[in-house]
Amino acid sequence: MLIWSVAAVVAAFVGFGIYLYLMQDRLVFYPTRDLEQSPAAYGLCYEDLLVEAGSGERVHGWYVPGRVDNGLAGKVVLFCHGNGGNISHRLETIKTVTDLGCDILVFDYRGYGRSDGSPSESAFYADASACYDWLRQHKGWAASDIVLFGRSLGGAVAVDLASRRACGGLIVESSLTSVADMARRMFPWYPARYLVRYRFDGLAKIGRVSCPILVTHSPEDDVIPYEMGVRLYEAAGEPKCFLDLRGRHDDRDYLYDPEYRRAVGRLLGVNGDREDL
Repeated sequence: MLIWSVAAVVAAFVGFGIYLYLMQDRLVFYPTRDLEQSPAAYGLCYEDLLVEAGSGERVHGWYVPGRVDNGLAGKVVLFCHGNGGNISHRLETIKTVTDLGCDILVFDYRGYGRSDGSPSESAFYADASACYDWLRQHKGWAASDIVLFGRSLGGAVAVDLASRRACGGLIVESSLTSVADMARRMFPWYPARYLVRYRFDGLAKIGRVSCPILVTHSPEDDVIPYEMGVRLYEAAGEPKCFLDLRGRHDDRDYLYDPEYRRAVGRLLGVNGDREDL
């Protein structure tokens, strides 16, 4: 009986590892296809676009001009969203950036929204690079005027891009240090970190970023631990700034916090205290 009990435990342990290894796509990526609304819901004009991302596939995005004529920063934000939903769930962020007078390009990774293909770590990086190149080649933006903004898993995407391409600034919001660290947190009783096929290791790359960096994270984050945001900040080079957010991981009330807008505005070179925002 003891032998059979041990064998059952071992089989369950191994079986769980196989499940984790084979099901990582479903555990890491949560894409949705339907776009629930567009920037027009906030009264914003926008350009609907498809960007060539390689292998004959295209990613879908929206280019939204800044709303404030006076005090224009002369910057554009390239926004990399998290692992769930699609760009139609990021309208509040679009409004926050355009209210500050900056243009923004928000895009869906392959497999999300109206983008072709299926998601993977390499596709995430390639899609962000393609959108960066589109801003340079089709809109004529200088590298120094492109600010990369990544939230949650998108923070690792933005860090990767900033470590490889010149840019004017980097915002890393509510992001993870790596998938391996998240696996260790989610399954502390199992060596899951050794089975991960996706890395998204922002902690290993952020030290290679040379532009100004703003890291934000909430102590109340219920998905990605606050400590991961602190570790990313500590590993980043100067100049850098850290800002505490408020609320859980999917809360967005902080977008209307004057302190948050000031911090983002400083990185974008605008006055976040404007009374007409």
